[in-house]
Amino acid sequence: MITPYYKSLDRNFTLIKGDCIELLNQFEFKFDMIFADPPYHLSNNGFSVQSGKKVSVNKGIWDKSQGYEKDYLFDREWLSVCRNKLKDNGTIWISGTYHNIFSIARCLTELDFKILNCITWVKTNPPPNLSCRYFTHSAEYILWARKNSKNPHFYNYELMKEINGGTQMRDVWNLPSIAKWEKSCGKHPTQKPLCVLSRIIQASTKEGAWILDPFTGSSTTGIAANLLGRRFLGIDIDNEFLQISKARKEEISSIVKQKEYIDKLQKQAKLFGKTTNSIIVSDSEYSYARELPF
Repeated sequence: MITPYYKSLDRNFTLIKGDCIELLNQFEFKFDMIFADPPYHLSNNGFSVQSGKKVSVNKGIWDKSQGYEKDYLFDREWLSVCRNKLKDNGTIWISGTYHNIFSIARCLTELDFKILNCITWVKTNPPPNLSCRYFTHSAEYILWARKNSKNPHFYNYELMKEINGGTQMRDVWNLPSIAKWEKSCGKHPTQKPLCVLSRIIQASTKEGAWILDPFTGSSTTGIAANLLGRRFLGIDIDNEFLQISKARKEEISSIVKQKEYIDKLQKQAKLFGKTTNSIIVSDSEYSYARELPF
């Protein structure tokens, strides 16, 4: 029996602690969308620049490579489990760099997913290249795939077109890295910005949808989901990151803070078009027909 690490009072934000592969095999539930930010296997004793300072790229044991074959088998296993947790018309998004994204794409193809897009997220404020021996790394890649080729998926085409100035949105997104105000409760070494997750969630889900993040970290996925009227389950093995996730959710329990975040996201990434308004959903507006079994 799974016991939640944390469940918010509004029941829209749940965290469980442990290995995502083991935990996902222990309950029956189907999600509308999954976002995964798995280990990139970049902790190799190298250095990068952060806030103008030289810093180690080592993030933890969880980010160390075990060699190509073991890394590939790990990716295949968690993706297989996640596929079983998707609705037939559900989709999955996986972020990565050139270090792991090709392995992920191989696994998706082998598991009979249909890859829809490879989004290139171009960071408007990337860290400089210390070695000066190759081009500065300024992009990450986000694969979007549906569960299979037969079932149609949801894509909010009209909204994406509207916030893109009336033209079709392309698969190259120019969006900033994480802002300082997003770290108010603490930070995760690979924390994704709310603007990226907000676009993903709006593009591929409807209000009230259930979203899973199997490597939740500081739960940017969950915060974006709740701000946009979706429900969330996050899984992580690290107590420190789960505490940050809990604090972030409790921070946006205030309607004032929710509006503040929405306004910042609108300025940052044109979250809403002219015909759409800020979505701050009260507890009474959620549909509770589908509940997690714990």
